[in-house]
Amino acid sequence: MIRSHKQMWMIFLIFFFFAFFSPDQIYSKTSKASRETKAGSKSKTSRKAEPSRPTQATSGGLQCDAQSAVLMDGLTGKILYEQSPNQKIPPASFVKVMTLYIAYDAIRAGQIKMDDLVTVSERAWRMQGSKMFIKVGDRVKVEDLMKGIAISSGNDACIAMAEHISGSEEAFVTKMNEKAKLLGLKDSQFKNSHGMPADDQYTTAMDMAVLSKRYIEDHPEALVLHSTVEFEYNGIRQGNRNTLLQKNIGVDGLKTGHVEESGYHLVATAKRDGQRMIAVVMGCDRVRKRAPETQKLLEYGFKNFSTVEAIKKGASFGPIKVRRGKVDQLTLIAAEEGRVTVAKGKENLVTAVPQLPTVVEAPIQKDQVVAKVLIQNEGQIVKEVNLIAPIGVEKSLIPPWPVLAGIGFGLAVILIIGFWWFRRPKPKKL
Repeated sequence: MIRSHKQMWMIFLIFFFFAFFSPDQIYSKTSKASRETKAGSKSKTSRKAEPSRPTQATSGGLQCDAQSAVLMDGLTGKILYEQSPNQKIPPASFVKVMTLYIAYDAIRAGQIKMDDLVTVSERAWRMQGSKMFIKVGDRVKVEDLMKGIAISSGNDACIAMAEHISGSEEAFVTKMNEKAKLLGLKDSQFKNSHGMPADDQYTTAMDMAVLSKRYIEDHPEALVLHSTVEFEYNGIRQGNRNTLLQKNIGVDGLKTGHVEESGYHLVATAKRDGQRMIAVVMGCDRVRKRAPETQKLLEYGFKNFSTVEAIKKGASFGPIKVRRGKVDQLTLIAAEEGRVTVAKGKENLVTAVPQLPTVVEAPIQKDQVVAKVLIQNEGQIVKEVNLIAPIGVEKSLIPPWPVLAGIGFGLAVILIIGFWWFRRPKPKKL
């Protein structure tokens, strides 16, 4: 009986223990899990709602009244401001930059010449939109067609040029899209040579900035045309629609554009004190907006950033030792210019640190990359410049002096031993 009572008391105590302590622990765990779940949910919500990191320009309060805009350092390719940079927009006459690019490529390759005479087709003559006003059957110089494209924005001149280079506009457009891929334009597609509305024809402000930079680098002579304020052909004088050319602010190009679907565009480039800026504005709702908005971007770039040339192309480094070569040492040269973009006032923080080997072994080919220079901004590597051999170094057939010295020493030892052997006293015969 006593044992039964003891068992009942034990069961009661165990029940009381769990009844007293378990709810608190269970509640505690449930509460903790709930807090963690809420915290995790809050954290995820916060991250989702967090805006993308603004560019330095945006954080400075700069805004552009357009659908899309990009500001680029035209010498380094550094993006200084962007606003919906990858939005695909019908390009309008921006297409003509690529048309002229292909034309200049063809001239450099010897495929066509500036004084070639181009017969104007009926298709070119019938072209609508902005015109150079060439007539069917006319014989027009390539140079005049290029002026008509760059200055008068002539759609008729584009077709005449395309047909002269490729035989048909369709074949020319294929070249345009091939060139776009070669230049790394990821969000551009061309359907004609002039920019009149066409299904699935588009570009972006970022692609236009890249295209403009490469165009100017490859064909700097094109800026002579793009900076011309007017052009007369067949007694008809037309002005360049890029009104920034007349403001004396360093602008020397590049192209305007407009179609009803996308609005008013302008890609402008300007040069001041060794700097070049490229500003692209796309989709302004009024024509009077595109020039001021583009100028605003250019001014921002020149006033807030510096382009530092840390290394000149062809600058010398070394000399470094050459092993087993016909020359004992070699001075290396920089393969390209080492430019970086920095904020105004931080120009002195840019450094160039050569990474030179102690010795290189022949043979060495001309223009072979042998070393590099690290360009640093505030201690961070921002660019690498290859150092190349300005001349070829052939391998020497004569062994290096340590080998020759070893051979000479060995021969000397052999001669001494041989001399001693033959001069040693001979044993007397008994």
